[in-house]
Amino acid sequence: MKKEQKLCKEWFQDLQNVICKSISDIEKDYGSRAKFKRNKWKRGEFRTIEGEVIEKGGVAFSNVIGKFPKDFAKQIPGTENNRNFWSSGISVVLHPKNPKVPALHFNTRFICTQKSWFGGGIDATQSLKDLNQKKYFHNELKKMCNKHNKKYYPKYKKWCDEYFYLPHRNEARGIGGIFFDYKMDNWEKDFSFIKDVGLTFDFLLKEIVKKNMFSKWTAKQKEIQLLKRGRYVEYNLLYDRGTKFGLNSGGNPEAILMSMPPQAKWK
Repeated sequence: MKKEQKLCKEWFQDLQNVICKSISDIEKDYGSRAKFKRNKWKRGEFRTIEGEVIEKGGVAFSNVIGKFPKDFAKQIPGTENNRNFWSSGISVVLHPKNPKVPALHFNTRFICTQKSWFGGGIDATQSLKDLNQKKYFHNELKKMCNKHNKKYYPKYKKWCDEYFYLPHRNEARGIGGIFFDYKMDNWEKDFSFIKDVGLTFDFLLKEIVKKNMFSKWTAKQKEIQLLKRGRYVEYNLLYDRGTKFGLNSGGNPEAILMSMPPQAKWK
């Protein structure tokens, strides 16, 4: 295994432990005894939790070696003469019980074909509008991006807004965040950025969830959350690139589809 692949794999595994501990600590602070269920398989490990704060959460690490199907390979850089690939990454989806806490999504990955690149992002989906929460979320992302390159935040925010969009509904999935793909400028600098993205997600997770997890909510607000989750399902099954990549690269369907909320509703 190349040095770069080994470093990425180890980082994603370590970050999985860090994020799972943060979530477990939040549940404990709330008075919940919820624990992560660990599901190991030959290409990684995904952990799931059903708690009092996080109604359903998944934190998946993957390390996959394989060969892309012919049709799917046409969409992937560096597969013109060879469809073999290596990929490793971490993906997190958190669906909170409280509608005043946003659903949170994060992933980072490193993929190698005849080319290699990083991809990933952080985004949030509010059920109930909270402008202060939205402003705080974006300010922290901007601050992190600016440490690396002041062009990153406006570029990756725009990409996120365009990516997490439901054209059949003519609406955004959530409040945005940052999204990037095919990042292959300078490996050392890109890897430093990838690590900061992961640590920033862990920080935001703790700050945003803890601030809102004890808030009271109404039956009407819960109804709004369930309808919003329906939009989340629609997007992930119809448009999400990560879902399609996982299912076309020999990924574990249970881990890939852990992004589905525990309950959703349509009218």
